[in-house]
Amino acid sequence: MIYDHPWAYELACSFRDVGGEVDVLRRWAGDARNVLELAAGPAEHAREFARRGVAATALDLNPAMCAYARERGSGLPLEVVEADMTDFKLGRRFDLVITMLDSTAHLMTLDAFVAYLRCVAEHLAEDGLAVIEMSHPADRLSETPRVSAAWAVEKDGASARVRWGEPSDEIDPITQIVEDHVTIAIDGGDVIQGVVPYRFWTATELDAALRLAGGLTVEAQYGDFDPGVPLDAPEAWRMITLLRRSAGAGPSSG
Repeated sequence: MIYDHPWAYELACSFRDVGGEVDVLRRWAGDARNVLELAAGPAEHAREFARRGVAATALDLNPAMCAYARERGSGLPLEVVEADMTDFKLGRRFDLVITMLDSTAHLMTLDAFVAYLRCVAEHLAEDGLAVIEMSHPADRLSETPRVSAAWAVEKDGASARVRWGEPSDEIDPITQIVEDHVTIAIDGGDVIQGVVPYRFWTATELDAALRLAGGLTVEAQYGDFDPGVPLDAPEAWRMITLLRRSAGAGPSSG
C-alpha cells in the first residue's frame, strides 16, 4: 500500500509549496491559535503550522503515517491522533480545520462524506474556518484535466518519478470510483507500487453533502490557493472551499 511508505509519499508530493499554502491558510483564518489537519498523512501542513508556533493536531487512520508524523514533528507543538476522519471526538474546538490534497476522495459514500462534515462542524470553533481542498471537477468531467498524472520531484537530495493513475484506470460511471495504479520510482532506490481507490465528488455533490450534514456554510470557493483565481477560471486546478459554522448551529464539542 502506497500509504504504508510515508517518506516516499511525502517525496512524491513535494511539488507542493507547503509553506506558501500555509501562508494563505493563515491569511484566510486570521489569528488561528490552533489547527486540526484531517486525513493528514505525513502531516506536512500541520508540521509547518507547528514550526510557526501554532498548536497543531494531525489526524490520520494509517499507523505508519501517524508514526512518521510524530517522528518528524518531535519537539514541535504537534499532537498526532490515529483515527478515522468520519468518526472522532477530540473534546475540543479548533480555529482552523483543514483537509488537504483531495483527501475527501477517500470517502467512498455520501454517508461517509456527511459523517466527515459533521465531525468538522463539531470540532470547529464558533468563529473558526474549515478549508477543504479537492481536485478540480475538470479532472474527471472534461477532456483537458487540470493536473498531470506523471511528474518528477526532488527533495533533500532524493528524487523520484511518480505516476498516479494509468490511462487504463477508468472511473466507474455508477459509483464514481476509480482504482488508480500508482508508481513511485525513487532514483537509485526502490520502486513502490500500489492501487489507490478514489471517489470523485462533483461540486453539486459537495453542496448536497453540506446541506445534509448541516452546521456549515460556504464562505467562498477558489480554483487555487490564490484567491484571485475563481473556481470557473481556465487556470483553476483545485476546488478549494472555505466553510464557517452556520448561524444557529448547535454547540461544538469541548
